[in-house]
Amino acid sequence: MPSTVPASLETDVIIGLDAGTSVIKAVAFDGQGKELAKSQCSNQLHQSASGGVEQSLSGTWDAALTTLTTLLGEHPQLVPRLAAIAVTGQGDGTWMIDAEGHPVGNALLWLDKRSSDIVAHWRATRTGPEAYRRTGTGLNQSLQSGQLAWLETHHPEQMAKAATVFHCKDWLYFCLTGERATDPAEALWTYGDYRSGDYSEEVLEGFGLSRYRDLLPPIVDGSQEHAALNADVARAIGVRAGLPVVLAPVDMLATALGAGVYEPGKRVACSIIGSTGAHLTVREDMRDVVLSNQSCYTMPCVAPQTWVQLCSNMAATLNLEWFLKGLNEMLEALGETPLNAEGLLPRLDDALARTEPGRVIYHPFISTNGERGPFFNPRARAQFLGLDSGTHQLHMVRAIYEGVAFAARDCYHALEAHPEELRLTGGAARSRTLCSILAAVMGVPVRTLTRDETGAAGAAMVASLSLGHHRTLADACQTWVTPFLAEERVMPDPDLQNLYERMFGVYRRSYANADGFWRHFERVTAEF
Repeated sequence: MPSTVPASLETDVIIGLDAGTSVIKAVAFDGQGKELAKSQCSNQLHQSASGGVEQSLSGTWDAALTTLTTLLGEHPQLVPRLAAIAVTGQGDGTWMIDAEGHPVGNALLWLDKRSSDIVAHWRATRTGPEAYRRTGTGLNQSLQSGQLAWLETHHPEQMAKAATVFHCKDWLYFCLTGERATDPAEALWTYGDYRSGDYSEEVLEGFGLSRYRDLLPPIVDGSQEHAALNADVARAIGVRAGLPVVLAPVDMLATALGAGVYEPGKRVACSIIGSTGAHLTVREDMRDVVLSNQSCYTMPCVAPQTWVQLCSNMAATLNLEWFLKGLNEMLEALGETPLNAEGLLPRLDDALARTEPGRVIYHPFISTNGERGPFFNPRARAQFLGLDSGTHQLHMVRAIYEGVAFAARDCYHALEAHPEELRLTGGAARSRTLCSILAAVMGVPVRTLTRDETGAAGAAMVASLSLGHHRTLADACQTWVTPFLAEERVMPDPDLQNLYERMFGVYRRSYANADGFWRHFERVTAEF
């Protein structure tokens, strides 16, 4: 039977499947990058007192399958137009399967800190610097390398069963296609050499992981090739078997691409400020790659002979969530009605815009994992400095916003990046006050986007390259990114910029002097 879909609309829809840490989203886009529909499903975390943070592989696949089924079930008109599914997901972590494709244990997530001692030892010996020289990525407890070493010691039975070790998106790609593969970014920043574009035997040997070389999946560039959706999954979600499935880059790179980090000839950078903070800049020449700070990540960009460098904070908006949670717990203890965050945040944003800046310094290291960028210290903890009897709650909340912005600038300082414009995405992009603070701290205009799902959009854009809809990444960005950049830029206020320029030095010196306190505090609290 001939198609009843207009020829101009045939197979123009791409679904971006974005598997975050706690939420999995499926977003459908048309050929012009416009969002048509989306669905999402939560994914459960399992935390242990020893610092473990795990996720079920089968549970994650079930959630992804439910998300796709719901999206296409609620929008059946998209099915005949569907051109491809692109997969991205949370970075780092360890997801293992056996020879038959069955999960081996739970996945260790990027939040898992049980490999901290192993990583600290590597960093203190030749292993860390030598690996960094090849991978361009500073060792931290989120990376799969340290987690494999931890599993070898604590769960050797799992390592004996494992046939392939994945990252999250790789596992979902395998479930969709049966293909064992990983993307260039995560492969190279974990075990590779960013210059050669392949795994490095020297890196594996340095980690003592050479015996697991066969567990590493082939590296696949999703912008150049794709696999076919298997028949069982196609039947389950109601689409044709053989549909192209694209292994897109890891979520931070996919999100940055979707937010406009790549614009040849222009010095733009991208900050993804959500629960964590990720700060990325493009290097259009290998000679521009900076290797002066062992807390950054280096990865190939989708464009040939182009690299992206990333510096990431463990916690960004988590700091505000912690503060508001504490207020609600206090109100509940007093028998008062808790605050509703959804209604509170816009009003809080307005109030903070009128609050005196720079009254307090805040270090946004609220994660129990400490910090990984622009410095590595699992003992790092959040702290307010400069409190006095004239300090009120709004000063402290504004200090949290300022601390998140200082942390972003600190990351760009480590990257030696000097952007002329900062593209901002993530939940923080909805805050006009944070945008203004960030513009003043960075000293450059801040531009947001008119859409939220930049990770799924970036993945779908890579799929459009894989399908041949665009010849180059620059061409694809003209369709998928440029029309969605906000027309208005938030400009830095000169007076505020002058204040924050002086405060940034105080911010950096104060945390640099805190390590002795953090060490002593850890020893004392460990006794109880």
